[in-house]
Amino acid sequence: MDGAPSDPINSQSTEDVIKKEQEEQIRRDLLNTIVDTAARERLSRIALVSPDRSRQIETILVRMAQSGQLRGRVTEAQLIDLLDQMEQVQGQGAQKKSTIVYHRRKGLEDDDLDF
Repeated sequence: MDGAPSDPINSQSTEDVIKKEQEEQIRRDLLNTIVDTAARERLSRIALVSPDRSRQIETILVRMAQSGQLRGRVTEAQLIDLLDQMEQVQGQGAQKKSTIVYHRRKGLEDDDLDF
């Protein structure tokens, strides 16, 4: 035996897992440098409720940092503004909710009804 892995598919998947873990660690480090403590806490609370939404916000923040759109650290107020902008964009794409309005006739009492 020459020490080569016997299962090339398994070694490839192991390398992929290691690579993804390294990329995730780089992502977390970058987020720690661009997001202040209060905003990071808010992101973690969002992740508890909606992990997909939190991941989406983190991706936006990382892209903004990489493109040079961020000046300094992101505060909680800036994060809230970003969340509001996301809500507006998603609200435009979704149809408006229909509402049902009940109009009751005035002056009609239950005792007046004959069945």
